[in-house]
Amino acid sequence: MELKRGQVVRSKAGRDQGSLLAVLSTEPPWAVLADGKGRPLERPKRKKLMHLSPTLTVLSEEALATNRKLRAALREAGGQRENIPAEV
Repeated sequence: MELKRGQVVRSKAGRDQGSLLAVLSTEPPWAVLADGKGRPLERPKRKKLMHLSPTLTVLSEEALATNRKLRAALREAGGQRENIPAEV
């Protein structure tokens, strides 16, 4: 699974299971993630790649600039159900 900066992923495991997060960077086997609220940009979460389900949505660098913009972009991405592939 190749993730890139700004890609929206859904958490498959942990207390944040089912939530949408944005990829800030990848350091295999880890990804550094933020959602702008529980995990702000100043305190990102490190999560194993196997616990993430990628979506087709990629956020712009502008959306990753502030926590407020990140929250708004993830809220919009969450409403676009067609961008989230079905679990197999």
